Amino acid sequence: MTESSATFLLFGATGDLARRMIFPSLYNLLADGLLPDDFLIVASARSPMSDEDFRGDVDAALRQFLASDRYDAETAAAFGQMIVYQPVEAGKAEQFLALAERIDGRLERGLSVYLSTPPSLFAPTAQGLAEAGLITPLTRIAMEKPIGKDLASSKEVNDGIGAMFAEEQIFRVDHYLGKETVQNLLALRFGNVMFEPLWNATAIDHVQITVGETVGLEGRVSYYDGVGALRDMVQNHMLQILSIIAMEPPARMDPTAVRDEKVKALRSLRPMTAETVKTHSVRGQYTPGAVGGQIVTGYADELGKPSDTETFVALKAHIDNWRWQGVPFYLRTGKRMPARQSEIMIQFKPVRHSIFGRDGHGSGLEPNTLVIRLQPEEYIRLLIMSKRPGLERQVLLDEVTLDVSLTAAFAGQRRRIAYERLILDLLAGDQTLFVRRDEVEAQWAWIDSIIDGWKEANMKPAAYSSGNWGPSSAIALIERDGASWHE
Repeated sequence: MTESSATFLLFGATGDLARRMIFPSLYNLLADGLLPDDFLIVASARSPMSDEDFRGDVDAALRQFLASDRYDAETAAAFGQMIVYQPVEAGKAEQFLALAERIDGRLERGLSVYLSTPPSLFAPTAQGLAEAGLITPLTRIAMEKPIGKDLASSKEVNDGIGAMFAEEQIFRVDHYLGKETVQNLLALRFGNVMFEPLWNATAIDHVQITVGETVGLEGRVSYYDGVGALRDMVQNHMLQILSIIAMEPPARMDPTAVRDEKVKALRSLRPMTAETVKTHSVRGQYTPGAVGGQIVTGYADELGKPSDTETFVALKAHIDNWRWQGVPFYLRTGKRMPARQSEIMIQFKPVRHSIFGRDGHGSGLEPNTLVIRLQPEEYIRLLIMSKRPGLERQVLLDEVTLDVSLTAAFAGQRRRIAYERLILDLLAGDQTLFVRRDEVEAQWAWIDSIIDGWKEANMKPAAYSSGNWGPSSAIALIERDGASWHE
């Protein structure tokens, strides 16, 4: 499966993700000359629509969501001519046969299928493709999250797709893996000799991963309630970031080697119990407050009823292996936070012996800190100690920052949509930045231990005012260990 697919089949083509991300990404790939010759995009959803009407909708989406300097009328017209629309509803065999006619004669050049639909439609859609003769060894299928709501349902989804596709044909999407800064974690760790020898319990005190959102439900009421922050953000995005930080060095940069090491780290996560969730986890739900100077309502008000769904979660995780024994990983994510930001903070241990006064007292000596900001800015900052200028008899130290702004360092290059990388890799059959089945199931096994612990301990979400970093208990979670959240 080394040839790039010449046909891209998108289910859920009228949805928000398709309009905001997938079609703009495909357009950008065309504009940069990265799509195969004679490329065809077959868009599908339930609503009847002509090719021309759908192309008009796509053009409107491009005008709305592309960067202002990227839209070009001539390129957009060429892009539109690549698109055909075929209404298909899961379970209707005649519609899948009509779909097959639109792709007739192209299967030998590869077909990439993208499921931007609810997971309940994954298996029925794959079944329809199989019955219409659209699954061959050159067919690949990509699935958006969520892949299940727990380990059992995840296995059902994977079994349904796995019955018709081999694992090497299945591409499970986590769009965080398409972000340049997340991929840059691999380059940072394994491309620089000064980091990897220190990337372990000998030198690192703890790790923090924060993903904050300023938005509330934002039209996701039907999906979010009953899912919550743990399943929505921690199970996928945050555990993928954690696995890249914690993994052992892969033998080479290929899909099998990289994902083998990631799953080892995920399987080493210490399960939680009804006792440990009380000290190692915090659940929260936002109440009315102010975000960015704007007054906002609480979760229950947006939902229109009381709910026990958490909109914030903070966790203290441990990875039980040689590299990370005794190093806590603190994770937090939530809605209605003070700022939209995703970052990783590596807190190194203090120097073993200070020569600058007794235990460094009075000298200003602080442990080194590495901050990797994923969004909205993209940078890597290393806080190091430097002598304060002056003629004092005692050497006084100040913390200074070695700052690498990825945006500035690569100012001449366009910041790409994460989906551009993922779609290009899907077309090429490269699974490195996609999630393997055993990764998904290792993630769910750990998340299930937390959910079961919450249920057994009857642990309800604590209230926090919108515009704050979660409940006060989230601060206590980390400060009990003598550390503080990086803000």
